[in-house]
Amino acid sequence: MFQKSSLHIHLSFDGLESAHAAYIEMGNGAPLLMLHGFMGDGSCWMPLMHQLQDQYRCIGLDLLGFGDSTKPLIQYNIAKEVEFVQQVVEALQLESFYLLGHSFGGWVASAYALQYPTSVKGLILAAPAGIRDDSFAGRYDHLRPLLWQTPIVDWALQLVKPIAQGLRQEKPLAQIAWFRQQLNAQPAARSFLVNRLRPEDAIDTVEKEIHRLSVPTLVITGDQDDTIPLWHSQTYAEKVPQAELVVLPYASHALPQDHAPELANLIRQRMVAY
Repeated sequence: MFQKSSLHIHLSFDGLESAHAAYIEMGNGAPLLMLHGFMGDGSCWMPLMHQLQDQYRCIGLDLLGFGDSTKPLIQYNIAKEVEFVQQVVEALQLESFYLLGHSFGGWVASAYALQYPTSVKGLILAAPAGIRDDSFAGRYDHLRPLLWQTPIVDWALQLVKPIAQGLRQEKPLAQIAWFRQQLNAQPAARSFLVNRLRPEDAIDTVEKEIHRLSVPTLVITGDQDDTIPLWHSQTYAEKVPQAELVVLPYASHALPQDHAPELANLIRQRMVAY
């Protein structure tokens, strides 16, 4: 079992003046701030924390609008997540630290390192999002009804349960129901999807800026990742001056949960904690 801690921080957008940030902390050593992926929270890093706690002070943060952190009903974007992270960094008095982001968290991490380059000693991006990919706009069109804020969608999911059981499709239906539940529980996830249904809405991706990153960067992805295409990670590795790309064989998108030992070994080998 684990218990999350909470910080009161100041914000300065959308009329917000304060918020609370939930996080998990484990270990001693060089600070390692960990940013989770879409639909996740800081607890997804627990397997990796257990691997690294002897060398790093691991801090798994729930980003703004996710997990147990403040969930204001606002229009979310990467800049607001970066400000949220910076306020947490100041509250924890992290003057210099390693920054690790998975998927959506990798997008936030790279944007943070661009804005606050002197704070980040090393950047680890695990299957990072944040590269413009117009194919995403149409890939999830069939899931748009799950974004509708009406009980009719929930009733419909209940009605099709017997049909799904008869067709042996219980697992896909359960995944859709979970996705719907998470969208209702995490306003940041819903906001990012609703506001990026068109390719032209992807105005805060980082592919045009990452050439300015000046910190050692490790990009890790799996060759079985069916969520973030390999070329996204390759773009980071090619454009970031001090970047190294490692492709893990037989690894899925769920790197923090399913491939913690491999991540830990790579971080220890490539990022020297001091």
